[in-house]
Amino acid sequence: MKISISCPPIESPKGVPLLSQNRQFQWFSQPTYIYPIIPAYAATLLKEHGHQVSWDDGIAEELTLPQYMERITREEPDLIVIETKTPVVKTHWKIIDAIKQRMPRTKVVLIGDHVTALPQESFEESKVDYILTGGDYDFLLLNLCHHLSGGEELEPGIWYRENEAIKSSGKFELSHDLNSLPFIDRELTKWWLYSEKNGNYKNLPGTYTMVGRDCWWHKCTFCSWTTLYNKFRTRKPESLLDEIGVLIDRYKIRSVFDDTGTFPIGKWLTSFCHGMIDRGYNQKVEIGCNMRFGAVDQEGYNLMKKAGFRYLLFGLESANQETLNRINKGVKVNDAVEGCLMAKRAGLDPHLTIMVGYPWETKEDITATIELAKDLFKQGCADTLQATISTPYPGTPLFRYCQENDLLVTQDWDDYDMRKAVTKTAVTDKDIKEASQQLYRAFFTPRYALRKLLSIRNVNDFRYILRGIRAIFGHLSDFKPGG
Repeated sequence: MKISISCPPIESPKGVPLLSQNRQFQWFSQPTYIYPIIPAYAATLLKEHGHQVSWDDGIAEELTLPQYMERITREEPDLIVIETKTPVVKTHWKIIDAIKQRMPRTKVVLIGDHVTALPQESFEESKVDYILTGGDYDFLLLNLCHHLSGGEELEPGIWYRENEAIKSSGKFELSHDLNSLPFIDRELTKWWLYSEKNGNYKNLPGTYTMVGRDCWWHKCTFCSWTTLYNKFRTRKPESLLDEIGVLIDRYKIRSVFDDTGTFPIGKWLTSFCHGMIDRGYNQKVEIGCNMRFGAVDQEGYNLMKKAGFRYLLFGLESANQETLNRINKGVKVNDAVEGCLMAKRAGLDPHLTIMVGYPWETKEDITATIELAKDLFKQGCADTLQATISTPYPGTPLFRYCQENDLLVTQDWDDYDMRKAVTKTAVTDKDIKEASQQLYRAFFTPRYALRKLLSIRNVNDFRYILRGIRAIFGHLSDFKPGG
């Protein structure tokens, strides 16, 4: 079969959409491209099984929609696969209908967290042919192609049309062995498109890996990927080490960000770190990952630093314990302070993600979060942050809570882009946007700038800081009141 793993351009004055490989959707004024790991696995699996695969990321290639449509029409694949998310699903419905009008025999497949939560909706609103639910849509896509080309029985998790009826092969199951996956064919999936314009990389070029699916905590009520993964699985440490070896030797990669929802800990982490040291990879590449406060002690952070880790992304979310309890974060506020201190003592760079605009938080609650962020940066305990507006996505416990308590002010999915509040709140939308800007200003201070300037050791350090400054100004623009 001829298959296109596709990402149609979405043109908007809001900026560039962070769509693939992103748990919470955002528009960025400064282009940022995240390597879409699971679609890349899908492309690799299909090619290995003899299918003809094209990689059509119109966003990362910075195509216009007419350019994309001309190319996809010229290719005329048998199957087009599109990952979607809540804030762009309506746009994808229009694009699907345009594709079907031009190429009525081409089948279109939707994947992602939104359609996993609401699969029937997209059949009703567009001419989509198949929806793959759950997070193992690389395996499911291979199964679907074998079904279409050879009559293989459909695995659970696939929705489809049969005459006028919408049917399902059953509830998806996360039973696939991740260790059976081949290493991603990075030439096929155009790794270079995602190798520079990404704030997670200090030394270029950089790329992504994903050793686990997805988070071993997987209980945060706001996370859209809880709809995709209800249990945690991981590849063996040796598998990731072998993959990093290939990235170093074949592609000269200098930064790797592993996008597992929370990086494996315990014996797995210890084994991986010792492997990085024993193989000498810690001298050739820097590692970043998602981590949870309270998951690693000082000895663990010290070992991670020795193993080549530099950048740790922590979900702080709020400085209010009631909020952390409500979103089932499973940590105390003091865990964040202690975690940042320990990571910095080890020489690591903590990055904080914070949300404002929770339905129950007051202006005083938001101020407390801003003050904690300011204090952490003043102490030099954190290096960067990302601020967003709390948004309940379909399928999440937070969405159900807001529905049951009449807190949703709209179900126009276009508005669910973390640019404004879509729930009833105790503060105004203007206050929430100003709070987001204040969070970015919290660390961009003369003291912080001086500390960063004194940390410069080479030209890569300077370029990294320069990229960060541009990103900060972009984020300030993202949350302009009235924008």
